Amino acid sequence: MKIDDKLVRISKFLSLVLRHKPEHIGLTLDAEGWADVEELTKKALEAGVILDRPTLRQIVEQAEKKRFSFSEDGKRIRANYGHSIPVSLREESSEPPEFLFHGTAKRFLPSIKTEGLGPGTRQYVHLVEDEATASEVGRRHGDPVVLIIKAHEMYEKGYEFFKTESAIWLTKEVPVEYVAIEDSVGPKEGSTE
Repeated sequence: MKIDDKLVRISKFLSLVLRHKPEHIGLTLDAEGWADVEELTKKALEAGVILDRPTLRQIVEQAEKKRFSFSEDGKRIRANYGHSIPVSLREESSEPPEFLFHGTAKRFLPSIKTEGLGPGTRQYVHLVEDEATASEVGRRHGDPVVLIIKAHEMYEKGYEFFKTESAIWLTKEVPVEYVAIEDSVGPKEGSTE
């Protein structure tokens, strides 16, 4: 197995146990999603996954999307976003840019047009600052479509936004009136078609 393949496999494992199912290996997370690194490495080994601090450090420091971080003392690790389990990330609310983007598959448009965007199985709706990243995310789910979110307008109406270390913007929901769908010419103002 190449080193890159090994890191991808371990990163996926970390996503599973730090974002979704810590019980999969009997891991305990605190209210903010932190896990003790020693407990994580021990429980991972018991589950057949070899983890060590240098590998964890490599994943935390070199990952493009900054999915994970260490505590200041290096004794704890957590996922920075994407949780389907309840955790409090203690993020400060931030003022978003005028527009943010969300990538999804075209097959989800009918429900988005009537219900807006909800977090699905996660705690927050994930938004990004550039269309290319949103398109890449949408491609993972099928025939991609990029939604343009009127983020600053939402913010002015009292909706909270949180920016992660990896420049992912989080919000609890996006009502339909703040969603526009991009076409080849640009956004259709006030439209979700």
